[in-house]
Amino acid sequence: MENIVVTLENQIKTALDKFIATQNKELSKKFYINIERPKNSDHGDFATNIAFQVSKEYSVSPMQAAESISDFIDTSHLIERLEVTQPGFINLIINKQWIQSQVNQIREASFTFGDSNIGKDSKIQVEYVSVNPTGILHIGHARGAIIGNTISNVLSNNGFNVLDEYYLNDSGKQIDKFNQSVKIRYQQLFNINVDLPEDSYSGEDIIEIAKQIKDDHSDKFLDPNLDNELSSLAHNLIISKISHSLDQLDIRFDNWFSEKSLFNDGQFKKCLDEFEKQNLLINRDGAKWLQTTKLGEDKDNVILRSDSTPTYFATDIAYHFDKFLIRKFHQVINVWGADHQGQIPRLNSALSALNIDTKNLKFILVQMVRFKKGEISEKLSKRLGTAIPLNDLVEEIGADACRFMFLYRSHDSQLEFDLDLATSQSSENPVYSVQYAHARTCSILENAKNLEMDLNPSNLSSLNSSFEISLIHKMLDLYDVIEVVIKNLEPHHLAHYSTDLASEFHAFYQHCRVISEDPKETELMNARLQLVDATRIVLKKCLNLMGISAPEKM
Repeated sequence: MENIVVTLENQIKTALDKFIATQNKELSKKFYINIERPKNSDHGDFATNIAFQVSKEYSVSPMQAAESISDFIDTSHLIERLEVTQPGFINLIINKQWIQSQVNQIREASFTFGDSNIGKDSKIQVEYVSVNPTGILHIGHARGAIIGNTISNVLSNNGFNVLDEYYLNDSGKQIDKFNQSVKIRYQQLFNINVDLPEDSYSGEDIIEIAKQIKDDHSDKFLDPNLDNELSSLAHNLIISKISHSLDQLDIRFDNWFSEKSLFNDGQFKKCLDEFEKQNLLINRDGAKWLQTTKLGEDKDNVILRSDSTPTYFATDIAYHFDKFLIRKFHQVINVWGADHQGQIPRLNSALSALNIDTKNLKFILVQMVRFKKGEISEKLSKRLGTAIPLNDLVEEIGADACRFMFLYRSHDSQLEFDLDLATSQSSENPVYSVQYAHARTCSILENAKNLEMDLNPSNLSSLNSSFEISLIHKMLDLYDVIEVVIKNLEPHHLAHYSTDLASEFHAFYQHCRVISEDPKETELMNARLQLVDATRIVLKKCLNLMGISAPEKM
């Protein structure tokens, strides 16, 4: 299907090329043709500022450049007319018949509407959540999980070959502590008098795992010779719990990557060997350091501690070595908490030393979430203090509200989550508004079907009201919104677009009667039903991309 912005860009480029051909001078550089929707609809449907760039090249005013370029713009098809306005904008008014025709174009494209092949099968890994497997997920983990998953959905629908991955920190001291905590809780269930060390994992989830092991295996693991088997069983159980929590949010990973494999498969050693070849390693204070000062950093960083265990920094290097040089991803996207921002420069420096192009490594830094005080937040906080399990949040407000509200603000902004608003059935609740709009389209179409009204493609020229035209324009904006999400890795634009589209549809519904049994209005009713059907498709497309259900009744 025709992407209106891309088509307009091509038409302006053609006009620009024709204008340049009339001059005695080629452009000294390539200009980016920017097509935007004016904030004031009186200034046309779209506008371009290309004349401001060109005017400097040819030493003329922006108005002169705009007038000259506009002479070469084709107004026989998509563009009906144009206006040059001070101080040099070219405003474009789209042909109304073309706009009307897009209703059937959307219906024919169905749920591929908005998709493109911009990815060209580029191999991308999106890594998110990756919480240490030492306990269940809590509400603080949800935002990054939903953002990462939504970005993956959008990329997958637009020609990228995406792998969703959870990195399991399944080696090191924190895992030893987890194993020890489960073992002690298990022993305590048999009235064995053993105290839990102060720095152990003491949550209810550890007790639940110990109880499950007891229920399934009785006293089998009191035998100290079976400690490794007990640890393996506990590890699998906690991963199963993490996976179940994510499944409630409709998040499923293609791969759970084991940190242990970096050592077993030799990636970690390969990194150390390469650093050694470049004389970047040094022994100091009983530990092994990577001399990142030689790579432009302010200080060196420990790679191996004095007890020979690797640091998080060291395993991060090996993990990204595996991503780029072993599995050969073209691009890697890491969804991290904002508190990890300081780790990025040193990681990039180390990877550059391994001949990895860090321009292909993107970071999405997710800010913290604060929950607005209210009835539900008070209820949740009384259950387990501040560490509220993710399962409890989803159970209380539902997966759809959870996903939408976490997506609604930009990831680099702190989020105040209003739990009471997320469950309210009002227009103030954005997810309710969007889902209700979709349900309303389904209800209208069902009523039309019961009345045996025709929904076959027909003359759409009767769609002339400002509410109808505005709704069509809003649907056509989806291509641009998806492009912005992909370019900036900012899925909140999709959530905002969805609420805007729902608002446009609600306004249309209030001002334009869709179903009438008056035979004089048959053609208009048919056209409006097709518009409703197109809106249903686009709303459902947006909800699907965000991993949110599209109810047909509410």
